Amino acid sequence: MTKQFLMIGALNAAIAIMLGAFAAHGLKSQLSEYSLSVFHTGVQYHLYHALGLLLLGLIAQQNPGIHGFALSGWLMVAGIMIFSGSLYLLAITDTRWLGAITPIGGLCFIASWLWLGWTLWKQ
Repeated sequence: MTKQFLMIGALNAAIAIMLGAFAAHGLKSQLSEYSLSVFHTGVQYHLYHALGLLLLGLIAQQNPGIHGFALSGWLMVAGIMIFSGSLYLLAITDTRWLGAITPIGGLCFIASWLWLGWTLWKQ
């Protein structure tokens, strides 16, 4: 599982950088300032949690006897998909109802960090 989260984190960091560059250069003339800001927020949290996945993988690698890291990692992945994904789609399609599911991704992010802290604390 450790290697998977390191790989998923690295891949997501690359994707976040590519999407950020795409927004800055390819979407700048296509989207409103508000939509660009929404897209940027998605990229920002995408990158933060890609780095979080790398951190999680390194912590798990250094603590092979501790169980519970997988749930934290999968919650981060879900958060990236739901939070950032909904913001990307909202910005590009202007489909407003997508904003209603964004907080679910935020809850996944919060839960992932709380679970990581709990997993480390209980050891």
